[in-house]
Amino acid sequence: MLNSDLVARRVVLVLSSALVLACVSAQTPESSQEAAPATISFDSARAFEHLKQIVAIGPRPAGSPGAQKTRDYITAQMKALGVATREQSFEAETAIGPLKMVNVIATIPGGSGPATGSGQARLIIAGHYDTKRFEELEFVGANDAGSSTAFLIELARVLKDRKNALPIELLFLDGEEAIGEWATGNTYGSRHYVLEAATDAASLKSIRAMILVDMIADKELTIKRDENSTPWLNDAIWSAARKLKRPEFVEATTLIEDDHLPFLRAGIPAVDIIDLEYPDPTMRYWHTAEDTLDKVSAEGMQVVGDVLIAALPAIELRVR
Repeated sequence: MLNSDLVARRVVLVLSSALVLACVSAQTPESSQEAAPATISFDSARAFEHLKQIVAIGPRPAGSPGAQKTRDYITAQMKALGVATREQSFEAETAIGPLKMVNVIATIPGGSGPATGSGQARLIIAGHYDTKRFEELEFVGANDAGSSTAFLIELARVLKDRKNALPIELLFLDGEEAIGEWATGNTYGSRHYVLEAATDAASLKSIRAMILVDMIADKELTIKRDENSTPWLNDAIWSAARKLKRPEFVEATTLIEDDHLPFLRAGIPAVDIIDLEYPDPTMRYWHTAEDTLDKVSAEGMQVVGDVLIAALPAIELRVR
């Protein structure tokens, strides 16, 4: 009787202990997951799916139905992510007459940061979504500018869950491409954005830095330091590339005219991440009918995504 009772009590004790351990074990992964910091990871497979959808629209020159469809796609993706957007419409005088153009601005929340007058400090990451206007060929612009558009859409997914030091504007620019020759008019969207910001000195001053991405899906990606870009921004990005062992960011230099120039002229630090040699110094796919999906890859966007995200903390520390 005593032995049976003792055995029974021991059995109950063992079972109770096992139940407690099981409960603790079941809770541990969830508790650990809650305690661990969120992983920020750019997914180039997602970006490439966006690129496919954008290229499927066809030519997307400023003022065209294709440009409107691209804006619709951008805003739909931002809405699905819960990211607020607004359109900045304007009429540009071009070599072929006035054209309606629209910048799309998606805002990712960030820390309060210092306010400058009526403007809140912010960082801009930009790229253009329009394609070069051609009458004689079907130009779908997989790399130029499908890659920058798809890249920014995926970047929105990453940054919305990141603890940003200050708000980040993802700026989808219209009208980067020249209407006719480059000298006849270009970078309409970036020039208008800066011009509008300049109407309020506080708003212009609150732009702490501008990072531009353009032509970043080349299968033979080679990104050189742009001599027009702000040196400390170049240094921050190339330092991150070295730490990640990304040889695609080379030490050679180039000189690029692009959407970062209006910001630089306004005194705003700016940098251009671009591979204009597409796929090599002959640039035989650039602004030709050969700029198609089979000439680009997700890997290029992955490289740029990884490097840019790795560089952000140093950039934020400098500008906040």
